[in-house]
Amino acid sequence: MLSEKKYSIDIIGDWKRTHDCGYLRNQHIGEEVVLMGWIDGTRDLGNLIFVDLRDREGITQLVFDPAINPEVHRKARELRHEWVIAIKGVVSPREKGQENPDLPTGDVEVKVKELKVLNRSDVPPFQVDGAVDASETLRLKYRYLEFRRKKVFENFRKRHLISSIIRRYLDGLGFVEVETPFLTRSTPEGARDYLVPSRVNRGKFYALPQSPQLFKQLLMIGGFDRYYQIVRCFRDEDLRADRQPEFTQVDLEMSFTNENGVMDVVEGIMKRVFSEIKGVDIPTPFPRLTYKEAMELYGTDRPDLRFDLEITDLTDLMRDTDFRVFRDVIEKGGVIKAINVQEGGSKLSRKAIDELSDIAISNGAKGMLWAKVKEGEWQSTLARFLDMERISIINKKMSSAPGDLILFVADNDSVASISLGAVRIEVARRLNLIKDTDSFVWITHFPLLEYDKEEERFVSVHHPFTSPLEEDIPLLWENPEQVRSRAYDIVLNGVEIGGGSIRIHDPVLQKEIFKILNISEQEAQKKFGFFMEALRYGAPPHGGLALGFDRLVAMILGADSIREVISFPKTQRATCPLSDAPSEVDEEQLNELGITLKK
Repeated sequence: MLSEKKYSIDIIGDWKRTHDCGYLRNQHIGEEVVLMGWIDGTRDLGNLIFVDLRDREGITQLVFDPAINPEVHRKARELRHEWVIAIKGVVSPREKGQENPDLPTGDVEVKVKELKVLNRSDVPPFQVDGAVDASETLRLKYRYLEFRRKKVFENFRKRHLISSIIRRYLDGLGFVEVETPFLTRSTPEGARDYLVPSRVNRGKFYALPQSPQLFKQLLMIGGFDRYYQIVRCFRDEDLRADRQPEFTQVDLEMSFTNENGVMDVVEGIMKRVFSEIKGVDIPTPFPRLTYKEAMELYGTDRPDLRFDLEITDLTDLMRDTDFRVFRDVIEKGGVIKAINVQEGGSKLSRKAIDELSDIAISNGAKGMLWAKVKEGEWQSTLARFLDMERISIINKKMSSAPGDLILFVADNDSVASISLGAVRIEVARRLNLIKDTDSFVWITHFPLLEYDKEEERFVSVHHPFTSPLEEDIPLLWENPEQVRSRAYDIVLNGVEIGGGSIRIHDPVLQKEIFKILNISEQEAQKKFGFFMEALRYGAPPHGGLALGFDRLVAMILGADSIREVISFPKTQRATCPLSDAPSEVDEEQLNELGITLKK
């Protein structure tokens, strides 16, 4: 149901805007209205001049008739695209047969009595209506003009609605929104910080936050119990297609909780957002896979569960074959893994299979073998080395039927899984196996640590404040690479949209983690001393999560890139085409900061 739009603050002289340009209907016929907006198009038919007036809500057709006001009719001949005008007129029905069913206002028009030109416009560098589109760089340079496009504006209206829904939902659960500092200290563990020089404390620098991690943990120590923030974060890293140097995340933290408590809250957010924005009822709870299960079954820790194609381990069935390649791999501790593509034998050409093999190779495999399943046999080079009984057992394990295609990779466990995971996604894309639905999954029990060969030390997979699983704590000192964490990621349609963990709240355990990470006591004190001191004053068990808000909005709206849902995004070179940032600064500014640029 439409609500009457009153614009009491929109007053030009003694004119007050009465309605938006997408509101008027048959029931308003005979009313005098005042509309304001941009000219979307003009048609001069000699005696009558038609103008489409546009604002963010839609378009209304205006009619300038010399019989109503000849002076206004004369002025209307001067109007051009994107001029800003205000009009006063009477709502009238369109002539029979002239209705426009594509417009909500298509049954009516406004016969103009008075006209005010509020501003003129140069010829835009591209067509605002999008009939002939421009390059992304040009559109970003004139982003404010692109905002006038209905589709672009609607992205931001829906982004606003999504953030409002999240806020309302968390408010209802007793969360408190708290703003944490943007100017903080640099703690370079992970991506590079953006540094901000201090004029008052020359030679010292703030860092823009990559995450409010330590501050939200301090809020839990302070007894806030439940915190959230829709916050800007910054990372100075090499950009990929869907990354930005500044981004927004939904950040939340909870005390006296475990993994299930955090997951329940996040699932509730998703259920509410998808219901109100897409009209979709998301089933909860979401399925859960451990990191190990995800890698074994799908070859990635971001599995897309909208289609099957699970990976199967055939190592035991291939252990004593005469096929030397397989035997050598297994003897060196490797594995034989495979996926079964239903009807792939008939649907995928030899060229397509070769292209899939290239994908496996680009993901680390030395090659990929294949077998087309026939009645009682295989069409494959492997068939010479396997007896019919073994082929039959493999078919049964793979659930293969005549017409299917089995794809094999022999390598170490990680390479075999990852390469087949990439092949799996490409097969689904080529054969249109991806269902038109939304599929969530939690990935849990990530490794706590991984060994960095360049730094010759263990580093955190997530961050150094992530708690290990209690049963794995004894492994920390002798087999740290085997320790699983209490971290969890939420994945939507094969894309990670958020991640979090239960945190370490014991100062003794936190110190031990720093030691294992080869962070000395002095270095830990320098970087995290204020936090380590806070842990000594009764830190409650706590955990949380951050959702990538830009990515979530883009996926909900079906946008091709997060740049479509960020108001003024940067390019892949981290530059702003509109403002030409980053830019050089005056020598005087550098002198004030005590900075000399190195040539």
